[in-house]
Amino acid sequence: MTETKLPTAESVASIDTKQFEVLKEGTASVLFPANKVFYNPVQQYNRDLSTLAIQAWSEIYADSVAKSDEKFVHEPFIQILEALSATGLRAIRYGKEIPLVSRVIANDMSKSAVESIQRNILHNEISSKVSPNESDAISYMHSMKSQFHVVDLDPYGTATPFMDGAINAIKDDGLLLVTCTDLGVLAGNGYPEKCFALYGGTNVWGDATHESALRLVLGMIANTAARQKKFIEPVLCLSIDFYVRLFIKVSSSPLKVKELASKTMITYKCSGCHSTHDQYLGKCTTNENAPEGNKQLAKKFGLSKGPPIGTLCPYCGFANHVTGPMWGGKLQDATFIDKVLELQKGADPEIYGTLERIKGMLTMAKNELNTNFYFKTTTLSSVLKCSAPPIETIVTALGNLGYEASLTHAMTSAIKTNAPWEAVWFIGKKYCEKTGHTAEKMSKTGPGYNILINDDIGKNIDIASLRGDSDEEKGLSDLEWLFTETKDNLVVKRVRKLRNVKIVRYQENPTKNWGPKARPH
Repeated sequence: MTETKLPTAESVASIDTKQFEVLKEGTASVLFPANKVFYNPVQQYNRDLSTLAIQAWSEIYADSVAKSDEKFVHEPFIQILEALSATGLRAIRYGKEIPLVSRVIANDMSKSAVESIQRNILHNEISSKVSPNESDAISYMHSMKSQFHVVDLDPYGTATPFMDGAINAIKDDGLLLVTCTDLGVLAGNGYPEKCFALYGGTNVWGDATHESALRLVLGMIANTAARQKKFIEPVLCLSIDFYVRLFIKVSSSPLKVKELASKTMITYKCSGCHSTHDQYLGKCTTNENAPEGNKQLAKKFGLSKGPPIGTLCPYCGFANHVTGPMWGGKLQDATFIDKVLELQKGADPEIYGTLERIKGMLTMAKNELNTNFYFKTTTLSSVLKCSAPPIETIVTALGNLGYEASLTHAMTSAIKTNAPWEAVWFIGKKYCEKTGHTAEKMSKTGPGYNILINDDIGKNIDIASLRGDSDEEKGLSDLEWLFTETKDNLVVKRVRKLRNVKIVRYQENPTKNWGPKARPH
């Protein structure tokens, strides 16, 4: 490779800015030749969020180091690698806006991109913190073992080819930021073979396909990390517009790596009524007889029992399909999200143009239940061929039956719950009874008909034992009680409060044809 001749401070100072497109975002101002280096303006949300998230993580990390090292001083020390930098905009923002950052490497394998990065570094007078690097990202990260506190991967398409190198380059307890834009593969059902080849699993199609996308990416990352004796802890995982964005803590621990099987699952998905049943691949239990302080014996690992379901759905009789394997652990860390929201609250809207969206989406993500997948009430009505029940009607019934429920950041009008699908279909049947909808006029070959005539659904639900003894509840029939908001039903109250949160789900279009534009050349 011939050495790239980078712009100098003198040459940048004499630039005629009319020859370039000038973009101002955050505290950065970048110059780039039109149509030569990839830039997507709608990704400002991604960059705003990433800057605040790294700042939040850096402060948490610094506090942790200070507790174990009395001589530690809170001076800039965080080193960041932006592996696929393009214009250098993101790297420059990191260098200028995150107080604890001491060094950012803005890498790209494109000669013109590296020239643009250097030009923008000099234009922003940030060369003391941000440096350009021309290299293939994969080989560069493999050569930089444990060199960076933060590694940011924001490729066009999948991040899979870069993952092994990224895990190698990150320091212990570091933060990994990952974007994947190939949702046609991750969140569609047209390319199961390609999804498996890239992510080691197939997705759960239907309502929860975007959460499935997050879990598939996490599964791929977790397996990659495990091969290097490292484990992951997701702290913020979001489905945004046309991509997924994940913030993940990566740490070294051979013992923790052993827990991976118990956090990896396959999911059986019914082709008729869309119900799901999860099967974890391993089992991890606490060894009560282990000697105190012996971490190696504190947990017992074994094979998981299964399967949880047969070849046919117990509710509608249609065939079950196998999806996954994928990550079956938590997606969000409330403590981390609180720290980001704290910074968001005090951030300058002139610098961070997407603060309201950050607040809304993170508030929703923080309050999501730590359960797998969600469903829309319109899916229930589509299967049962009845009118669509309001969200609060279904949530009220779930709460009265003793289950939890929440909304999700990933889809409007969708419900997450810890209730089994048997309880969901029991509520669906009771809603049909309440609205006068019967199976008589339905097609006898459809899943909804089979559900309505299935007397086994809900046979283990004892409403009498769940009802309170207030005068108000005593005057209600079981059917009326199920859909009546009782004073002890805190679930529906929490969901109603979340529904009032202002969440900007889609960034305002900065151009007529925004989105994941063509790959740069």
